[in-house]
Amino acid sequence: MTEIARQIAQDLLEINAVTLSPKEPFTWASGIQAPIYTDNRRTIAFPAVRTHIAEGLADYIKNNFPDATVIAGVATAGIPHAAIVADKLELPMSYVRSKPKDHGTGQQIEGQILPIDKVVLIDDLISTGGSVLGAAKAVQRSGAEVLGVLGIFSYELPDSAENFTKAELSLHTLTNYSTLIQLANENHDIDQAELNSLQQWRQDPWHWLPAESK
Repeated sequence: MTEIARQIAQDLLEINAVTLSPKEPFTWASGIQAPIYTDNRRTIAFPAVRTHIAEGLADYIKNNFPDATVIAGVATAGIPHAAIVADKLELPMSYVRSKPKDHGTGQQIEGQILPIDKVVLIDDLISTGGSVLGAAKAVQRSGAEVLGVLGIFSYELPDSAENFTKAELSLHTLTNYSTLIQLANENHDIDQAELNSLQQWRQDPWHWLPAESK
């Protein structure tokens, strides 16, 4: 558990961007019963938190993608973080819509990404990776290279790892589910039984049962 992973996880818990509910789960749009709900859009309302995020993302890009020429945000939640990071790195910034506009020129990429560009994509949250990988395909269709995908938080679901492997794209998030629930346990926000239940959900979300059902 790195220092930045602990810091961001603590930030998300403190501003209530993440809610853990192992006994009364949330229902995701996919139908999965999940003991966690994440709203990383809240991070932009807290200057210290969004600074931690921007610095973490910018440092990773400098160390791992030094030849990046464009920072691109995934609409909509990735846009503000991409903008701040691009400003810190003094690089052009663009963003990618979930689908092309149905009017005007029908663009899916806003800003400018050229075939010669090397792009880092930023999103706020990775579940299965569907939305950000769709954005990556749009960038690749433009002729540009996607160096990698960065995010604030990942649920670390098995489907996510499989999807990124198939797409032949790297993924790095500042913090993740394992770090967050361990920290929540250390903070006494959840007990050991709840921690065990939360760990079981990540391993098999489709067949997981709430803690009180066991």
